[in-house]
Amino acid sequence: MIVEVAGVLASSKNVIAFTGAGISAESGVPTFRGKDGLWKKYRPEELATPEAFARDPKLVWEFYKWRIRKILQAKPNPAHYALVELERMGILKAVITQNVDDLHREAGTNNLIELHGNIFRVKCTSCDYREYLKETGRVNEILSQELPRCPKCNSLLRPDVVWFGEPLPEGALRKAFRLAETADAVIVVGTSGVVYPAAYIPFIVKENGGTVIEVNVQESGITPIADFFCRGKAGEVLPRIVEEVRRLLNE
Repeated sequence: MIVEVAGVLASSKNVIAFTGAGISAESGVPTFRGKDGLWKKYRPEELATPEAFARDPKLVWEFYKWRIRKILQAKPNPAHYALVELERMGILKAVITQNVDDLHREAGTNNLIELHGNIFRVKCTSCDYREYLKETGRVNEILSQELPRCPKCNSLLRPDVVWFGEPLPEGALRKAFRLAETADAVIVVGTSGVVYPAAYIPFIVKENGGTVIEVNVQESGITPIADFFCRGKAGEVLPRIVEEVRRLLNE
């Protein structure tokens, strides 16, 4: 199947990737619903909503600072780098991700669409201020503050991620759907395929005649429409696919 998938990719002109929590779990990033440490007694749905932030912003920020610290310990894995390699080959046109951990960008992906935001970005709850903390070098400064405040208007800052009950960023979603409509193949990596509207992406590719390639350790909501289902860890499967694509292109 690796050879067949590589053949599809090598002959495709417009490939996209759609990634979820599974690709980051291989880097040691706790999944959002993971029962880990301090947060066992809380449901994420009670911490990741506008209502929760309005009720107890300190608690919500503690949760996100804990997540940021966990993510800072993680590094991109071979699956992230395999997608970067496909992009450098000119085969992969974009990575559309549900993840907020910034690992795709850290690995070197250039055309990245973040449907659920980025945990290293903050935005003001009152004005239009936004900040990418890695760029400004203020990650540790924000982590040290009990309640981070906007340098522009002094209102509370919040993580620039999509919370339960909030719409996905319209521009990112529109761009992702447009790419899906014109893609001749999509590589779906480590997503449950149950979080909508993001999960529509592979279906849009399929409806427009494209090939759906799924890489996952278990079946998902995408599996029924997948033309190829590569069962296994993305960090093992994707590098093998890339190696085979490289061989085909060099023949």
